Amino acid sequence: MTLVIRLIINAVAIWLAATWVDKIDILYPPEKGNGVKIIVVLGIALVFTIVNALVKPIIKLLSLPLVILSLGLFLLVINALMLLLTAKLTEAFDADYGLRVTGFWTAMVGAIIISLVNWILGILVPDNDD
Repeated sequence: MTLVIRLIINAVAIWLAATWVDKIDILYPPEKGNGVKIIVVLGIALVFTIVNALVKPIIKLLSLPLVILSLGLFLLVINALMLLLTAKLTEAFDADYGLRVTGFWTAMVGAIIISLVNWILGILVPDNDD
């Protein structure tokens, strides 16, 4: 159940980033309605979660010296790269559906928003460590 809640939190974070940042767009045919948009956002969140689970640990390990030298600020660059990778993967599936991020600095702002929203909403979801 916690995994589904975390996926929904990721979806909300991506939707907010797309709403607040100009050059981050969620692609879907507008005539399909809001139900399709919700499904598309959940699909993007699923791809983002898979990218963060599989690719991000490898990139973090390979860039460990840069993370240490920058006192952790390079993690923001890694988050932006994961957002760009998610956008490229979702656009590759279908040109009408997915996430479009235009430029690295846009991805950086979007990654900061996604991280903050995940952190704030993650506080509300208890871990199953008990």
